[in-house]
Amino acid sequence: MPDILRHGSGAWAGDLQTGAGSASTESGALDHAKVSFATRFAEPQTGSNPEELLAAAHASCFSMALSATLGRGGHTPKEIRTKATITLHKGEAGFKITGIHLETEGEVPGIDEATFKQAAETAKNTCPVSALLKPGLENLTLDAKLVG
Repeated sequence: MPDILRHGSGAWAGDLQTGAGSASTESGALDHAKVSFATRFAEPQTGSNPEELLAAAHASCFSMALSATLGRGGHTPKEIRTKATITLHKGEAGFKITGIHLETEGEVPGIDEATFKQAAETAKNTCPVSALLKPGLENLTLDAKLVG
């Protein structure tokens, strides 16, 4: 199978603090989402930022990986919900994403909590976005909870 290519784009105009930018996806799911200094470093603001977009990508990738892991074990999830929280730390050298915390809840008929948590740990380590980000992070943590 040939490699799968996906495309996203970003643009910026002006200086860092007063300029503005946007982020888009090839599919159109994200179409010129506003990005600015304020939406990245001040709260609350209307618009987006790279960390929020990365968190959404990681949460969705992890949820899919957990579904696949559970499926391989013979357990089809009814639903998996994941929230990814990214830590952006300002150090002496500037800003760095230092950690990501995943919080996931799954409704999976016929499975116990220990099996669910083990599947979640496996997914955390095998999801393609986790695999990409993990080497650059100080920590990648997970809380997994079976519901329903």
